Amino acid sequence: MALNLTRLALLGLAVAALQSTLSQAQEAYPSRPIRLVVPFTPGGVTDSSGRLIAEALGRRLGQQVVVDNKPGASGNIGTAQAATAAPDGYTLLLAFDGTMVINPHVFAKVPFDTLKDFAPVGKIGAATLILVAHPDLPVKTLQDVIALSKTQALAYGTSGIGGTPHIAGEMLAQRTGARLEHVPYKGGGQAMIDVMGGSIPLVYTAVAGAQGHVKAGKLKAIVVSSAQRSSSLPEVRTVAESGVPGLSDFVVDSWVGLLAPARTPPAVLARLNAELNAVLAEPAVRERLALLGIDPTPGTAEQFRQQMQRDLAAYGAIVKAAGIKLD
Repeated sequence: MALNLTRLALLGLAVAALQSTLSQAQEAYPSRPIRLVVPFTPGGVTDSSGRLIAEALGRRLGQQVVVDNKPGASGNIGTAQAATAAPDGYTLLLAFDGTMVINPHVFAKVPFDTLKDFAPVGKIGAATLILVAHPDLPVKTLQDVIALSKTQALAYGTSGIGGTPHIAGEMLAQRTGARLEHVPYKGGGQAMIDVMGGSIPLVYTAVAGAQGHVKAGKLKAIVVSSAQRSSSLPEVRTVAESGVPGLSDFVVDSWVGLLAPARTPPAVLARLNAELNAVLAEPAVRERLALLGIDPTPGTAEQFRQQMQRDLAAYGAIVKAAGIKLD
């Protein structure tokens, strides 16, 4: 009996020691630099937002967050690499809506599963999208655009096939019956040049790239497709405010966030979410994100997971109806 009690006591001490070791290991996170995979080339808005968050997050965590650009296949290559990384909190992914919730529908096959292969850390923010027109186009409102399109098809330019602006345009056409013809460009810059030059009547793009031209009178703002009006162009109505029947729930913006490989420890994910939200509350970070056209959206990991789930379903239906394919 005494021997059994001794064994139980020793077992209890061993379990307590293991729990203490595990607790210390969790408390020590992170103990080395963290890699942030950005599945795009350096220099774009998505990459710039990732570098900003990496710098600020590193300060709070006490370890450097190193940006690792892994471009290719519209973000699929880097995203797949992040999905197969060790789930220990030392590899994160800069998640872009185009890659995570549109690519699975426009590519015949993608090398990752958005919901199964990743654990959400949190959403960083969303870039407001805006529909703009050449100043001479005889429209002022979204109703005008829809009415005019039913007398003559209207071309709208975007930064490319399968991007969020393309999805927004297709969704608008499908839900209103507007005759809108997509004109894809290799980036939004040339699309902006062509709409200002009169080659195309409309462009769907990010507010950040259009606001200066709108304020200068070179472009006419029609609507933004965010849930709230843009702080950069507060006089421009949202699609939901346009008065067009059936569009009261129309929201399409371009978001960016942080993901970790699936099975990353919950304690690590909770720490990362808390620190990300703290970073997004810093005035300097919010100001720099605003310059990139991104509105910070701190929140829970579960809220971010739910948005990805909703967008996967909604955008999948739009892509299927429009027949959008990239391979």
